[in-house]
Amino acid sequence: MTSGTLIPGQVVVIEVPVRNGSFGREHSALVLRSPDTSGELLAALIFNQDAVYGSDLDAIVIEDSDFEGEGLGRTSVVRAQQTLVIHRSAVKRIVGMLQPRAFSAVIRCRISLDVKLFYEVFHDARRFDPARDRVPYAGRVFDEKEVQAAVDAALDFWLTLGPHGDRFQKTLAEFLGVGSSVLVNSGSSANLVAFAALTSHKLGERRIRPGDEVITAAAGFPTTVNPILQYGCVPVFIDSDTTTGNVQVSYLEEALSERTRAVMLAHTLGNPFDADAVTEFCQRHGLWLIEDNCDALGSLYKGKLTGTFGDLSTQSFYPPHHLTMGEGGAVNIVREAQLKPIVESFRDWGRDCWCDSGKENTCGKRFGWRLGELPEGYDHKYIYSHIGYNLKPLDIQAAIGCEQLAKLPFFVEARRRNWKRLLDRVRPFEEFLELPEATPGSEPSWFGFMVLVRPEAPFTRRDIVEHLESYRIQTRMLFGGNLTRQPAYLNAGNDSNNPPFRVVGSLRGADRLMNDAFFFGVYPGLTDAHLDYVIEVLSAFFRKL
Repeated sequence: MTSGTLIPGQVVVIEVPVRNGSFGREHSALVLRSPDTSGELLAALIFNQDAVYGSDLDAIVIEDSDFEGEGLGRTSVVRAQQTLVIHRSAVKRIVGMLQPRAFSAVIRCRISLDVKLFYEVFHDARRFDPARDRVPYAGRVFDEKEVQAAVDAALDFWLTLGPHGDRFQKTLAEFLGVGSSVLVNSGSSANLVAFAALTSHKLGERRIRPGDEVITAAAGFPTTVNPILQYGCVPVFIDSDTTTGNVQVSYLEEALSERTRAVMLAHTLGNPFDADAVTEFCQRHGLWLIEDNCDALGSLYKGKLTGTFGDLSTQSFYPPHHLTMGEGGAVNIVREAQLKPIVESFRDWGRDCWCDSGKENTCGKRFGWRLGELPEGYDHKYIYSHIGYNLKPLDIQAAIGCEQLAKLPFFVEARRRNWKRLLDRVRPFEEFLELPEATPGSEPSWFGFMVLVRPEAPFTRRDIVEHLESYRIQTRMLFGGNLTRQPAYLNAGNDSNNPPFRVVGSLRGADRLMNDAFFFGVYPGLTDAHLDYVIEVLSAFFRKL
């Protein structure tokens, strides 16, 4: 036996034990775990490259250049999962030490195979059982690649936004065909940062100021509207169409005033709004357009992706959305490169410096600035040009997101297929339900399947929703419904009799969506069996009428 110290990463020669407990021929091995108090250690076997094992998943090729000193004198293969627990007395001699990079590859391989096994045992989809399983309205869809990406990022232990974040931002911008994308920690933060960016003093007379008006839809999710109020501006609510769920563009001109500075709209449930009418209106009147694309990633309007019509657009990567990284979102800078450092500044504490995290002096004059009333040469990393936030996600989230982004075309197609399957099978119920329609000229990447209970139906929305929920079919209202009826907005100002918003028209459509609309899921995790069960439960409800 060797008298040397045995540590992980060493390549040694061992006597391989045979069945009768005696030792047989000598064999090369890699020490994975040092001897314990009883002298037992864990080692992985090493084989010649031309062995049949060379093509297996746990095979890691090592060359002499992978050693810190002298190697084996040949190309070899470590079988990361073919391990032995042996006594240190079985080690005949120490050959050399693998470099950390090569040893890391072996350990990562072992972990990767365990991750794959864990996914297959505990996460892989099982057959839908309607007597036990629910039909979610949305959810995460992933395989072992996302789990592996998270584990790899954890092993790298780059905690803040870093290389995976850079890759995700670049790939998302390329997918959309926009100038750049900036990751944040949620879709709501994306809306906040996008709106905040347009208030920057660096935009001069184009900036949005307190008291300015922003046209938006009355029916929808609150964080499309909240930044308007949070920056002291006035939301001008216009009505929504009950068939598409989107804003009625015929009200845009009526909503316009001398204080109007922007339009901020969402594509409802993935169904694009009339982008031709909205963009023409904004361009004609010199208005900013923020496109809330959180529910519509992958949707097309006249062959062009949503999220590319506005000056800025936003995404959400919360689990129900088109792809997920747990929590997360993005601001897309569609055209004006000037907006990118402003968006990043509001995301990153308001700082003026544009160096990436962990980098310094990108501008080459870190101590050569004089801004505000600071002394000349004050460290640019600590100069703040905006009242900002800290809204970055973690790099481990971006690692998951990169794998999700690669699946996006499949996700979009699955959403469209599921929506079409539901539409075809719900048509017999049109006597009682108003069915959704895609905006003319669009190909939605649907977030959900929305229906409205007809006013003359012999039941209420609550009746049918409670029926579906009792059979484990999740439903959702159209988010906040008519937001002007919500207590948060009625009480947002100093005078409850004069809420801090303006309304154009009667908002009948928004009220109908609030009172009669609901939706259920079309996300890629739903199979034909899920969708057919939804139709079966709906059919049973209507048969009882």
